[in-house]
Amino acid sequence: MAITNVQPAGTTTTQQPTQAYGGALAVVTSLFFMWGFLTCLNDILVPHLKPIFDLNYAQVMLIQFAFFSSYFVFSLPAGKLIDWVGYKRSMVLGLMTMGLGAFLFIPAASVPSYPLFLGALIVLAAGMTILQVSANPYVAVLGPPRTASSRLNLTQAFNSLGTFIAPFFGAWLILSSAPKTLDEVRQMSGEALQAYRLHEAASVKMPYLGLGLALVVLGIIIALVKLPPMATAEHHGASKDKPTTSLWKYRHLVLGAIGIFTYVGAEVSIGSFLVNYFSQPYIGNIPEKVAAHFVAFYWGGAMVGRFIGSAILQKVRTQILLGVAAVMACALVVTSILTTGHVAMWSIILVGFFNSIMFPSIFTLGIAELGPQTGDGSGMLIMAIVGGAIIPWLQGGLADRIGIHHAFVLPAVCYLYILYYALKGSRVVKPA
Repeated sequence: MAITNVQPAGTTTTQQPTQAYGGALAVVTSLFFMWGFLTCLNDILVPHLKPIFDLNYAQVMLIQFAFFSSYFVFSLPAGKLIDWVGYKRSMVLGLMTMGLGAFLFIPAASVPSYPLFLGALIVLAAGMTILQVSANPYVAVLGPPRTASSRLNLTQAFNSLGTFIAPFFGAWLILSSAPKTLDEVRQMSGEALQAYRLHEAASVKMPYLGLGLALVVLGIIIALVKLPPMATAEHHGASKDKPTTSLWKYRHLVLGAIGIFTYVGAEVSIGSFLVNYFSQPYIGNIPEKVAAHFVAFYWGGAMVGRFIGSAILQKVRTQILLGVAAVMACALVVTSILTTGHVAMWSIILVGFFNSIMFPSIFTLGIAELGPQTGDGSGMLIMAIVGGAIIPWLQGGLADRIGIHHAFVLPAVCYLYILYYALKGSRVVKPA
């Protein structure tokens, strides 16, 4: 995978007019919104499918495991795809693949089958991986390197707009107003249980059908829009001059990949458990449908934080702001663990605000000064999104053993690592 050098030394990026950058940035930003919206709907699927299929926390976290493990599996193939067909066609193929994944929710709900739901999520995430691998570095090089973090924060803010809207959408169309408890489900006869599962699972059909159609339409629009070309493998002579230095020798990149792993894992873990967490008698004591609305504030905080962060990063070094955000996120998680009621509830919601600048900041610090290997480094960082598969699953197992409240210790540890990366791990050390 060969993506243009972030350095402004005669690359294609320096030859594009500012107006072309603005139009291209607006188009690509719509993709960030869509994958944010669809990713956050997983937080609604977790409490919705848990009682339907009588799942424990570890089992229901297979939703996030199936979804985010796709990033690990499909990141490198997505990079090769960009080399073969370019950014624009890759974005179109990613959207069409996502549309197919959304359509697969209909047969999964018709059976209904938990494995089929997981399969649909894998296809959906495969398309999303193609978008992530192409769109993140595309935004990073679409303008001056100095403001790459700021641009990514701005586009990620619209990603967060999608995550803010999704819980309201999911609560309205997917979550039942009067869900049955696990004990009630377990007392049903075989025939009654199958009828209940069919009825409850059917609520995902129309939302995902509509989303699938929207993705296909967006793919057609992207295909028709002209985007400024970037210096990819479409310029066939570029790859033979590519340095052969192993990516593993770039310390700041490898540690950045671990940073992406821990950040995505922590953010997804928290978001995945919020509905169940808020419905606990000693936390919020509210119905799941109401709890889903509060999840929107968690993701909405990230949206507000990214707009603010995009402005601050024009003046403040990325490492400093990342370190402050990590300290605050860790402190808020610990506060939630040590308290109950509204204090525990709102402190965990506020973590979303400080999550805001982490992904784009770690990403741009990780690919700094990689030159022609920027694209390969991007692929490594996107693969690390698999943290969203593994850490929530581990937290699910922890919640089954020590309770959902104290299982949040795992995200707290993740934020401590991000603090280390901000202070020391992100320093660029040239390979020998």
